[in-house]
Amino acid sequence: MTHARDVLDTFSVSFWLPIGALTIALVMKLPSLVKMWRDPMLRAVGGLLLFACAVFVFASPSVIGWTNRVTGVPNIAAPLVYSLLTALCASWLLLIVAWRNGLADRSASTRRAARWVVFAYAGVVVALWVLFWLADVPVERRRDLDTYYATTPFMREEILLYLLAHTVACSVTARLIWNWVRTDGLDAWLRWGLRFLGVGYATNLLFDVAKLTAVIARMTGHDLDWLSTYLAPSAACLSATMVAIGFIIPHGGQYLHERWRIRLAHWQLRPLYLLLRTVNGGGAPFTPRATGELRLIRRETYIRDVLLQLSRHLDEELRERSYAAALDLGFEPGRAKALAAAVTILDAVAARERAPQTDSAASPSGPDTAYLLQEIQAVALALRHRHHIEAVRSRAAAPGRENARA
Repeated sequence: MTHARDVLDTFSVSFWLPIGALTIALVMKLPSLVKMWRDPMLRAVGGLLLFACAVFVFASPSVIGWTNRVTGVPNIAAPLVYSLLTALCASWLLLIVAWRNGLADRSASTRRAARWVVFAYAGVVVALWVLFWLADVPVERRRDLDTYYATTPFMREEILLYLLAHTVACSVTARLIWNWVRTDGLDAWLRWGLRFLGVGYATNLLFDVAKLTAVIARMTGHDLDWLSTYLAPSAACLSATMVAIGFIIPHGGQYLHERWRIRLAHWQLRPLYLLLRTVNGGGAPFTPRATGELRLIRRETYIRDVLLQLSRHLDEELRERSYAAALDLGFEPGRAKALAAAVTILDAVAARERAPQTDSAASPSGPDTAYLLQEIQAVALALRHRHHIEAVRSRAAAPGRENARA
């Protein structure tokens, strides 16, 4: 048990882990908060992250001691931390009200529900301070105040009040989030974010259970203080970290996924891009500070421009024979179409090298290149498998292929 307490003690004071995670989430949400401050959902998210950071900052033992010392009032950090935690609970419920009713809902019932949350939890904050001033708590306790003063008049009621307010808010929020996770039509990143939020709020209930069990044990003459001193802070740190990750995933995951998609698309076009560079000896303009989107657009534009230059050399009959040959070889239609286009482009590049002067005669009357311009990604991927292309080319050139197609 002593070893377990030491492990929990080490983790319970690691308040900077959730503070760091919550700060990252707040920074990622900050641009949206500034631009759309009137949005009640964003205000609730901003308040949630801000109050969550403040709770862990002011709940750390070193800051508790500093607060008590600066004010000259023993244990005044307690109602301060309890008030911040109560404000955090209110932000949870306000966020749920905004989520439940949707962004476009500004009905009287929505506003009334939000007012009830604000008034109820503001009343709890006022009661916390009144009870503290009525209580006699002269001995400073930085880590075990809840159990040390569990039987002290007025302080006892204050401890139970903040835990009750926290438990109610956490239970309602966790239940509604898990209900939302099971709904259809959610974006994958949002669903994962909600799962982390659900786990975070469910873990927060462990904080309440540990605290209440330890406090009630004290009231009944038993000693389970380790639940409050060691387990509860550990659960709170884990919960806050999960909640922060839940807010980070939808935004950060979508951003990283988009960056990866752009870089992957740029890389996939490389075989076709390198092939077409042999046509005019140039390439897409390179700017070291260009964004990934701009580089992708420039590469796509270059490829389409060169394909238009090759239009005079494109052999439509070869493409049709190659498509049929690819189907005969067992490729599915989309893959067969890309392989046939790759064969046609390779043939056009070779034809252009044999007769470059015919480029000047290229005109809109040449073969239709729409299928090439629209499917450059698929054609580029096909060029990575030259053995497939050679197999299709050989079968398309086999004697009797033209008669078979006829």
